[in-house]
Amino acid sequence: MVKSTPFDIVWGRKALDNFKEILNYLATQSDQAPKIVKDAIVDRLETIKANPQICELDKLKDRPNKDYRAFVVYSYRVTYQIKSSAKEIRVLRIRHTSREPFGY
Repeated sequence: MVKSTPFDIVWGRKALDNFKEILNYLATQSDQAPKIVKDAIVDRLETIKANPQICELDKLKDRPNKDYRAFVVYSYRVTYQIKSSAKEIRVLRIRHTSREPFGY
């Protein structure tokens, strides 16, 4: 049986900035919330490393593409792109689901 190697997680600058802003905001609301949300998002990303197609297609993308996926954790939508040739999962952005989505 052939084992496939897991994909690497690569954070885009925008996604990192989004994540920091979210965690900073949550820190003003609660001592535990930033850790809970951070751990849940990181854990989910670790889970998809072995099977990046496990999450739904990103239905908010202007032109649907099977390489763009998204998932929601605690009302935060994480969008990522699968780069199969490089064995990478690129985290593109994180936003609260109540915010108006921007096309991309």
